[in-house]
Amino acid sequence: MPASVLCSGRLIVIGILALLVALISSETGANEVSDLQYGRLGSSVTLACRGSTRGSPVEWRLNGSSVLPRQALLRDSVLTLPNAGHPMEGNYSCHDHRGALIHAVILRLGHPPGRVNITCRLPSHFRVYCSWVRQVETSLPTHYISSYISNNHGDVTVEDCVQETPGSPRCVIYDPLMWIPKHHINITEVNPLGVQQTILRVDLLKQMKPDPPEGVVSVGVEGHPTQLLVHWSVPQSWESEDSAFPLAFQLRYRPAGSHYWSMLYTEENTSLMIMDALAGHAHHLQVQAREAINTDSQWSEWSGLIQAQPWRERLLPTEEPTDTPELIGPDHHNNNNTIADTSDVKSKEPQLPDGTGLALVMVLSLFAGIIVVVGFIVVLLLWMRHRRRGGLSKQQLTSMVKMKSLLI
Repeated sequence: MPASVLCSGRLIVIGILALLVALISSETGANEVSDLQYGRLGSSVTLACRGSTRGSPVEWRLNGSSVLPRQALLRDSVLTLPNAGHPMEGNYSCHDHRGALIHAVILRLGHPPGRVNITCRLPSHFRVYCSWVRQVETSLPTHYISSYISNNHGDVTVEDCVQETPGSPRCVIYDPLMWIPKHHINITEVNPLGVQQTILRVDLLKQMKPDPPEGVVSVGVEGHPTQLLVHWSVPQSWESEDSAFPLAFQLRYRPAGSHYWSMLYTEENTSLMIMDALAGHAHHLQVQAREAINTDSQWSEWSGLIQAQPWRERLLPTEEPTDTPELIGPDHHNNNNTIADTSDVKSKEPQLPDGTGLALVMVLSLFAGIIVVVGFIVVLLLWMRHRRRGGLSKQQLTSMVKMKSLLI
């Protein structure tokens, strides 16, 4: 009896261990990924349960759950997802009637690659920096193949455009063939749903655009309140090998607050003298650069705005009179008296507060105008009165003459 009990206990333990192993194996198999499938957003995606017996029923699960998207269609062992969208992404697995894992697949949805917008800049003759921005967000892992193609009268040369980091949307062309008239930048975008190529034709001579000048400073010129001396440095990106290609510079300046710029131009020099600065006012200045020999090249961007002040004469503080020893003599005595008298006279002059003199003049002018108007009115009234009297006397004289003629 004890032996049978012991045997039964062993069997139970072995059964429990076997069950645990089965469960662990099932979980491990469910977490394993045997396939990775990509689908196009908005299209119909089909998932096949590879390894299943034809005609035998299977169960599909999404992320371990038997709840599938509403649009999902199951036929035999094939699962179809019409009009696939991002919510349908995940880990799909198919199981037999006992729940054992048959096949698992990860579904990722996105778009095929599209064309990219390429821009290139040439800050010197020995470097071309290109970058691009894709027009389609694919939502899928993407990498780029970048190259530089030159065509010299049928002689085609292909060079690498070196990417800074794998998958980076930037690349650098070292030592480009500047003398060749035709150049093409080829950027190919690749993702699991396809390949898309974009080619940009560039004229390197016309694309030449140095970086802005650096270290721009300006100082006033002592004794000259309308002059400013401006210094700057060649941009560091204009490498030493570029010394055979001189730069031209353009300086613009204006008084602070003004909207109108004045311009100065120079070649090779890295300084200019402004001769017509506005005395006593701060000025804003900027400098830009361009290759002097290649007239098809572009002007750089303007350097950062700086502010400078022309030289201004310093006003010395007024010195107070110092006491001088008294000189003995008649002339000195008379001079002292004269100065004393003059100071007395000046001190007796009335001191009016600021603006009082102008107000007084205005009041006097108004008063004089009123007097003139009143006088004119009085004269006019007297003249009219005199005229009336003169007319009356003439009428009386006429009547008397008529009466005399009648008596005679």
